Amino acid sequence: MSTTPTPAAGSVPASGPRPLTDVVTEVRATDPARIGRALAQRPRADLSGAGRLMVIACDHPARGALGAGERPLAMADREDLLQRCVTALSRPGVNGFLGTAEIIEDLALLGALDGKLVWGSMNRIGLQGASFEMDDRFGAYDAEGIEASHLDGGKMLTRINYADPASATTLEASAKAIDSLSQRGLNAMIEPFISRWEDGRIVNDLSEEAVIRSICIAQALGRSSAHTWLKLPCVSDPASMRRVMASTSLPSLILGGEVSTDPEATRASWAAALELPNVRGLAVGRSLLYPGNDDVEAAVDAAVALL
Repeated sequence: MSTTPTPAAGSVPASGPRPLTDVVTEVRATDPARIGRALAQRPRADLSGAGRLMVIACDHPARGALGAGERPLAMADREDLLQRCVTALSRPGVNGFLGTAEIIEDLALLGALDGKLVWGSMNRIGLQGASFEMDDRFGAYDAEGIEASHLDGGKMLTRINYADPASATTLEASAKAIDSLSQRGLNAMIEPFISRWEDGRIVNDLSEEAVIRSICIAQALGRSSAHTWLKLPCVSDPASMRRVMASTSLPSLILGGEVSTDPEATRASWAAALELPNVRGLAVGRSLLYPGNDDVEAAVDAAVALL
């Protein structure tokens, strides 16, 4: 996998055999102000003129969700994770990234985010497997930090559990985050689910009716939806997906979900969704960063080809 992106002004070259983590750790220890310069000086992209989007998502580790496929700690090795992100971002047609502050800053120092749209992940407190998993408080980026880091918007996970009072707090916090982003002219990307507790774990309901219900709730949050987009699961049946997308006029990206045991079927469902006019692209993480055959370049290129 390639690990040599062109560095931005104020960033650190990643050439040669030196591990990427060594490069960014040295900067963090000796010149942390360079992180802000790298973010401020990197070439930016324009969301309104970007056309179809291929966004690499990598905010899973911040919720303790380190598994990919059959590997429970796949995302735990930061050097390996950075290499996979750098490789994915270097592929033609990839024009966006979504992550938490520490990985966005690492990638900015490496120049891997040059010319890309970047979304900061905002609420990561509901840790995977915790008794408080439904308590999706905002403990990562806030709107002020997204603006200060010269990012393009913020993403919020908005899980709605009718049996869990914590969902009310999540909905309120999401609405406030949308307002804060909107007043700054920044994009708010909502990832809504209807969720439930099942055998001690949270399960997202991916049925047609549940996805439609989650959309209708999420798209009404905040004082204005002018800057709001949705990040939605792909319903496998094309007819169902058409009905799902008929429930909103908001631009939407299709998320990747778990690593599929049948990647061709997954790509076919993405392709069907991409035919719908309000589906503007894909926002995929583990399915592309940790494909079954471990060929990140081929997995990303196959996804881009659908666009």
